Amino acid sequence: RRGFKATLLEVSPGEEAGIKSCSMQIEGDFAFGFLCGEKGTHRLVRQSPFNAKAARQTSFAAVDVVPVIEDLDLVKEVQVDDKELEVTTMRSGGKGGQNVNKIESAVRIKHLPTGITVRCSEERSQGMNRAKALAILKSKLVVLEQEKRDQEMSEIRGEVVVADFGQQIRNYVFHPYKLIKDLRTGVETSGVDVVLDGDLDDFQDAFLNYRAAAS
Repeated sequence: RRGFKATLLEVSPGEEAGIKSCSMQIEGDFAFGFLCGEKGTHRLVRQSPFNAKAARQTSFAAVDVVPVIEDLDLVKEVQVDDKELEVTTMRSGGKGGQNVNKIESAVRIKHLPTGITVRCSEERSQGMNRAKALAILKSKLVVLEQEKRDQEMSEIRGEVVVADFGQQIRNYVFHPYKLIKDLRTGVETSGVDVVLDGDLDDFQDAFLNYRAAAS
């Protein structure tokens, strides 16, 4: 809706149906600023398409939003020893050229000290996927380091008390009525199809105002 470019980096299918996890890269002006408010747990209530009785079912999606760090000085601050990395290669899944499902081009990198794991299968070569996965890993480590610094400052100045509902940030109810409500800002709409089609402007704008008021 804002003209951002979305690239699907990796998809892990669910054991029975759907998607277990996926990684996307969103590019555009102020993309992280607009999307950072999506971080948290999203709750979905609907009639399950996988249940013969069409019973009402609740499911959850955990969303993490991490900026791609382009500041080389910040990235250089994070030292990653090869001994701290567990690198696994695997066959790439999904549609594609002749290499798909034949050559182990997909790469998963786990940072052993923190447990952070990144998987990339977008590129056709193992080397390119490894480079992209490592770049994403370093960005995550930069964010982790910044969060540690913020925690230290918070301990010094004391916690800021904010009325919040914890990690569950938004409810998406499809049955028995249609309503999407953000539990932090109170913004809600019955236009669920429009929101799922990418129109998040009202939620994003409200969150930016909410965060500014809390800071």
